[in-house]
Amino acid sequence: MSNTTQPAAANAVELDGKDLPAHCPNPAMPLWSSHPRVFLEFNHDGVAKCPYCGTAYRLKPGAVVAHH
Repeated sequence: MSNTTQPAAANAVELDGKDLPAHCPNPAMPLWSSHPRVFLEFNHDGVAKCPYCGTAYRLKPGAVVAHH
């Protein structure tokens, strides 16, 4: 395993700041493909990947993320 950052997949789910905190499965996923809800942590490049299903998520360019 390398420490390099992989680019987000072209079909990644794009999220805006208002969609945070982000979780998977997201509301658009069909019920049959459901798994336990996990909250996602984005890396410095604004990319996250679900540990259960592998769905890629990324923040839209210019998305404002509020800190807690």
